[in-house]
Amino acid sequence: MFSGLAALLFCAGQAQAAAVGAEIPAPRDVPYPGVIQLQVDATDLDHRVFRVKETLPVAGPGRTTLLYPKWLPGNHSTTGPIDKLAGLIVRSDAGQRLEWQRDPVEMHAFHVDVPAGVKQLHLEFEFVTPTDTSQGRVTMTPDLLGLQWEKTLLYPAGFYARQIPVAASIRLPAGWQFASALRGAERAGDTVRFATVPLETLVDSPLFAGPHYRRVELDPSTNGPVRLNIFADTKQELQATDEQLDKHRRIVGESIALFGSRHFREYDFLLAISDHFTGIGLEHHESSENGVGLGYFTDWDSNGNGRDLLAHEMTHSWNGKFRRPADLWTPSYEVPMGPSLLWVYEGMTEYLGLVLTSRSGLWSPELTRDVLARSAANYDLGRAGRHWRNLQDTTLQPIVNYRGRQSYDSWQRSKDYYTEGIFVWLDVDTKIRELTRGKRSLDDFARAFCGVEDGRIEPLTYTFEDVVATLNAVTPYDWASMLRARLDAHGPGAPLDGLARSGWRLAFRDEPSPSDKEADCVQGRPGSRHDRRRRQWQGVHARASAGRAESGQGRPEAADGTAHSQRR
Repeated sequence: MFSGLAALLFCAGQAQAAAVGAEIPAPRDVPYPGVIQLQVDATDLDHRVFRVKETLPVAGPGRTTLLYPKWLPGNHSTTGPIDKLAGLIVRSDAGQRLEWQRDPVEMHAFHVDVPAGVKQLHLEFEFVTPTDTSQGRVTMTPDLLGLQWEKTLLYPAGFYARQIPVAASIRLPAGWQFASALRGAERAGDTVRFATVPLETLVDSPLFAGPHYRRVELDPSTNGPVRLNIFADTKQELQATDEQLDKHRRIVGESIALFGSRHFREYDFLLAISDHFTGIGLEHHESSENGVGLGYFTDWDSNGNGRDLLAHEMTHSWNGKFRRPADLWTPSYEVPMGPSLLWVYEGMTEYLGLVLTSRSGLWSPELTRDVLARSAANYDLGRAGRHWRNLQDTTLQPIVNYRGRQSYDSWQRSKDYYTEGIFVWLDVDTKIRELTRGKRSLDDFARAFCGVEDGRIEPLTYTFEDVVATLNAVTPYDWASMLRARLDAHGPGAPLDGLARSGWRLAFRDEPSPSDKEADCVQGRPGSRHDRRRRQWQGVHARASAGRAESGQGRPEAADGTAHSQRR
């Protein structure tokens, strides 16, 4: 009798869960009836809490479903931190408290039964930010804060994000300055109100703020100006020489020369220099979030390895935000993303970021080669997992394990589509040069693929077939087979054909290179791209051969050497 009752209750529970979960409306490309009012209070620096008040118009009585963003752009994963939403209270426009019910299947969804006559829902809740890196990214400190709006809002189910207008405001700590890609800002005291924008634009336009701030015009052009907004723990960290800033200006000039277009109305680098605010590198269409450690300007000679960050993130304005993989574009943030083309989205961006960093003078040619040598050594010697897990499968890593540490990175593999992707695109670049006898290169592909429709902001999606077709337009070749071989093959050895084709080989010496010494001395910041590269490189110089090794000649015996590039 008891087993039968248990089975009955289990079935009833399953039916209830399915019924509630099925009530979440699918997004439709229709206008949302009204404007969401979003007020964020960022003044509680002691508790590191964003306090939110939100007003949402509703069409009439019945069940309304509110969603907390789950699949986040740039993360390519289900990283919406629902665990940090706290204190949620929902009231009617008459002040009546309305009970909400979390969906038993979709934890990011909240159902509210709206009584007759209610025109608006008034929400109050908090986003409780991490107070320690063990809890996640620290985004609020006594001297800095970074607001990603999607962490501080709920949105109505049933609509495309581009169809939901939001009027956002933020209250800052007294006297703090701010920067954001959001336009139309009006400040009254310490409260800043922004122009009404689609939810899609709001989520893509984060804000940095702090008391120590410097704004630098990198490109004052009226056709898409570009700014560097620097926030730091201290005023001293804002001090940059004219030579340093000129190299950052050259990032912009080299990028526009490469792509031949601007797919932004204005572009804002948000740069945080801090040992307390967690490092970050995150792309947005008209801005980017960049977090580095102390000494970025003031200890310039000791921070070379990580200076490709800004070039990488700006490249994403063209490759990733404008030209976007078709399976990564979604109408709203509860719809799953498909990461199959991250080897283009991130891999080509990583390669072009290195190229632009070198062309701008932020890296010397020698440092650029040393960075390539270290990465090549890591994948040639230190990626045993290539024997069982191909590069294509690593594009699923953001979903499998977004940022968690692993027991054996070499065997399990991680987001290798970034760094191994460098060598895929070096291979493509040098093959184009070989086929055209130096008349064309990946620059031509970048312009033809990402530089089209100058001035367009709306994403233009693409597929694998589109990549192959554009490469064939640059120069005919069996690009599909070449790319699939790089993506689907297994070891041994890294794909170093492009290195050899360009006239270089991977060699090993018993003395560390300058970039080696820096990587050993500078501790990477958890979660940052520099930290990822540092962990990928760990142990390479301790295993590399003291002699010379060319691609394809097997594994050198272990010694205390370090990887160097060597001209053939």
